[in-house]
Amino acid sequence: MPEKLRFTTWTLRYNRMFWVTVDGLARHWERARVDGEIAGQNVVNLKTSNVTALTLDFPAAVSRFSPDSKVSITIDGTKLEATTNNAKGLHAAFAKSGDAWKMVAPDATAGAVELHKRHGLQGPIDDAFMDAFVIVKSTGKAMNEKTGAWAASECEHAIAHWQKQFRGEAQVRKDSEVSEADIAQNNLILFGDPSSNAILAKIADKLPIKWSGDKLIVGEKTYDAAHHMPAMIFPNPLNPQRYVVLNSGFTFRELDYQNNAMQTPKLADYAVIDVDSPVTPKAPGKIVEGGFFDEGWKLAK
Repeated sequence: MPEKLRFTTWTLRYNRMFWVTVDGLARHWERARVDGEIAGQNVVNLKTSNVTALTLDFPAAVSRFSPDSKVSITIDGTKLEATTNNAKGLHAAFAKSGDAWKMVAPDATAGAVELHKRHGLQGPIDDAFMDAFVIVKSTGKAMNEKTGAWAASECEHAIAHWQKQFRGEAQVRKDSEVSEADIAQNNLILFGDPSSNAILAKIADKLPIKWSGDKLIVGEKTYDAAHHMPAMIFPNPLNPQRYVVLNSGFTFRELDYQNNAMQTPKLADYAVIDVDSPVTPKAPGKIVEGGFFDEGWKLAK
């Protein structure tokens, strides 16, 4: 429990330092900062940037706080007050509203109804492979022969290269075999399109990218679905506490196997892939568009 801390992060995947947990960012992949200080008996001061929600957590053993007493907490000039508990210490959550901060119920961000990026549910695509996942093969007929063949090939590539690089056998199911337990306990890695993959068909209308037999619509842009495919990560509409990934395994490929320093994410939250261009040791085709969803998991303008 140091008296002072200086914490910088760029993603909610890494969001905790000592007694501060960052629960929300104004914008991912821009520097977020918390400078905190226990400034005296029952006094905590914080200055933040690019942070929209945070939690303070002090165990009962922290002697600077009197048991069952008020603690003065100032965040970016907003003065607030929390109460310690003799048995549990101090656990208090705060969220930014406009330019001011307010106290909220602990873990309120995790239970929010609206989608938002939070720890363990913030992307990018590779983040889905940091927890339990199931690769789901399609069994139906693809919308287009070329994109269907590409998706099937990328599925086999994901299965084989998980074993080669991470020394493990990936869990694999046919779309007809996915159970409620699979959905509850795993991130789902779906290959195919809404015609060929039954699980994808159930959620297609809830994704921010629209897809039909002839068009792939990404925001204001439209692509020919005969030779374009999306790769993306998104909270699973069937279980928003887990991810769904479309048409991608981990995103570094054979060229990056040369050394560990190259084995980093190569795609963001979503990408549009032109499968007329050949698969290479560097990419699954030509990446014609890619980017991050905003903090509400919507396409950023």
